[in-house]
Amino acid sequence: MLSALGATLRQVLQSARIPSAAVYRPAAVNARGLAKVHMKLLMKRCMAFSVVLVAFGCSDPTYDTSTPEQLLDSVQKAVQDGRPEDLPQFIDIAARDVEFEDGVTEASAIGDVKAKLSDMLGQLGRVSRKLKERYAKDLAKSQSQLERMSDRFGFGPIVERAVTDPFKFLDESRAKLAAEDLGDGTATLEYDGAPVAGGFVALFETDDGWRVTVPIELVQSNEYWPQTRHQWAVVASMMLAVENSLDMFEAELDADKFKTLDQATERVGRLLGESVIVQSVIYASMAKKDPGTGKVRAGTSAATR
Repeated sequence: MLSALGATLRQVLQSARIPSAAVYRPAAVNARGLAKVHMKLLMKRCMAFSVVLVAFGCSDPTYDTSTPEQLLDSVQKAVQDGRPEDLPQFIDIAARDVEFEDGVTEASAIGDVKAKLSDMLGQLGRVSRKLKERYAKDLAKSQSQLERMSDRFGFGPIVERAVTDPFKFLDESRAKLAAEDLGDGTATLEYDGAPVAGGFVALFETDDGWRVTVPIELVQSNEYWPQTRHQWAVVASMMLAVENSLDMFEAELDADKFKTLDQATERVGRLLGESVIVQSVIYASMAKKDPGTGKVRAGTSAATR
């Protein structure tokens, strides 16, 4: 990639080459005019250079998920590269072939949830990096739960781990994760020799590579699994609410409103707790009152991926 970038830069810079002063007639161009010409061409070169850097630097990374093990490696790579927003692309949730009353399909609703999840994880990653940079000394200290004066509700250590290093487990667990291709488009996923979540989490092959999924026949029977357009919308709203809470906390963090890590984690814990609780109550109430499941499209009732 670096060699390609170098070749492209050479082509761009050559096209924006600054002419030599020898081509100008002294009688026609004075020193000030010549300086202006050079400055304009220099700016042209710098702009071209910036455009090339943006084109190469802002492109989304590609991940190899051609095998189950490569999928696990790619998950770890996204975490190590500081791109938690890429994690949802490794998840695939089977959608029923249904269309809700407003014309939205379940596949589209699931896609919206994944998009909101990506935004939320990206914001969590940014907050995590800022906390680790600002409170590096506090994080290096070894404090027992009793020493945490601001931990009034007993959640301080949990919240601290969740917001300062939320993706650490995905990175460290890679050495104990193993996947075996069963040859039928599915693969087993084990952690330290035992099925992950009792086999509730599985791997399967798609046209775009291997993905993490949950057995749809198991989740569809759960009363709290989204079944309606409104339920999927609330799940997406929950992701958005968490992102907004993190965004609000980040603004307070940038304004230096917290002297210690304990104060910061107590505040973000309260913000996240309030947003999640409100959305959870709404969802639980909806799950009990809204039995609608959408219209099954003619000719099929099977789940699609």
